[in-house]
Order: sequence, then C-alpha cells, then structure tokens
Amino acid sequence: MNAPGRLQPVPRRSTAALIADQLRSAIMYGELVPGDQLGETDLAAQLGVSRGPLREAMQRLVQEGLLRSERHRGLFVRELTAQDVRDIYVARLAIERTACELIMRGNRGEATARLTAALQRLVEAAATRDRVAMSDADQEFHHTLVSCSGNSRLERMAQTLLVETRMCLTVMQKAYPEPDELVQEHRKILDAIADGDEEALLRLIESHMLDTVERINTPARSDDGAGGLSESSPAGRS
Repeated sequence: MNAPGRLQPVPRRSTAALIADQLRSAIMYGELVPGDQLGETDLAAQLGVSRGPLREAMQRLVQEGLLRSERHRGLFVRELTAQDVRDIYVARLAIERTACELIMRGNRGEATARLTAALQRLVEAAATRDRVAMSDADQEFHHTLVSCSGNSRLERMAQTLLVETRMCLTVMQKAYPEPDELVQEHRKILDAIADGDEEALLRLIESHMLDTVERINTPARSDDGAGGLSESSPAGRS
C-alpha cells in the first residue's frame, strides 16, 4: 500500500502541446516537407482546433528550430543545408557522448538490456530493407541510449535533434548504409557498453555520427548523378 501523501495529481497536457506533437510528427514523417507553408485556417480545420492553441503550438516549433517565420508571409517548415546537417550531428554527438559517459558510471546492466531490445527491433527492420522502418528503429536505438543516461534534460534536447534528423530523410535514404552495416554499427555500440569499454564506446559514437555527416554531405556516385547536399542546398529536396 502506498504511503500517505505520496499520490500526486496526474499532469494534463495542454491542447497546444498535443498540437505541437502532431505537427512534429507530420514534419518527421514528411507529411509537411521542408519549405511547406503552414496556413492557420487550413491547419485549424484539419486538426479540429481553434487558432489560439494552434498559434502557440507553431511558436513552440519555431523556438525548436523546426519552423521559420517570414515577416508578412507566415510560417514555413525549415529547410536544412549541409551546414545544418553538420550542426545537428555535432550537437547529437555532444549529447550522446555525455549520455554514454553517464551510462558507464550508472546501471550498465539496465542499459544493456534496453539497448538489446532496441537492437533486435533494428535487426527486424533491417530484414525488411524498408528504409523508413530502419530509420525508425535507428532513431529508437539512439533515443533509448540517451534515455538510459537517466538525464531528462539530455532526453529533451535529443528529441528535437532526432526530429531534425528525420527532416533529412530524403537525402539520408540515398546515403543510408546497407542494412547489415547499419546493424553492425549499432551492435558494436551495444557490445562496448556490455563490455564496459568506455574508450571504445566514445570512439564508436563519434565515428558513427561523423561518418553519417560524411555520407549525407558527400556527393554520391549514382546512375543519375544525384548526391549529397551542397553548402546552400536544402535537405529534403530532390
């Protein structure tokens, strides 16, 4: 039986927070693509909400860097350049490297168990060769990694960066590693945690992030000559 006074009110999420979640998801999965303009009237009708909480939700996404505001024109889904991609992954590296250091000083057993389950989902996604499913499982692994640090502020920072990562999905699919390679990269990270090898873990996290930037931003040799991003070319555009 719970001790007296231990029960706390269940927090209720505001309408604006719920709308913001839907908009983030739409941006993450390409329903709203980079460069799209967000019209208040149409969005309010689609979501069945009033314009007040919708405006508040959109301003949250502006603050998170997912939307940009143009004076006299409105709000647009932000377009990512090659420099943006580098910045996102350097920021992710800082967060995930810190998370790894905390894991190695904390409950490695719990982290190993949770990441083993996340890796299995990545293995299953890789078997389908479905790039969207692989990307979902890839991001779940990294979200779990940060969550295992036990630091809620790191988790919050990581979440926005993971959404921005998905904004690069079109470009990432062209440069995405082969399924077996993707699984092995993440298996090595898990093995380093299980083995207690902090030096190897930090080296693997750094190479994982920086190699991804290189894959995205280096023009790929393909049949149609399409490749990575230029310094001013926005991500998410063909």
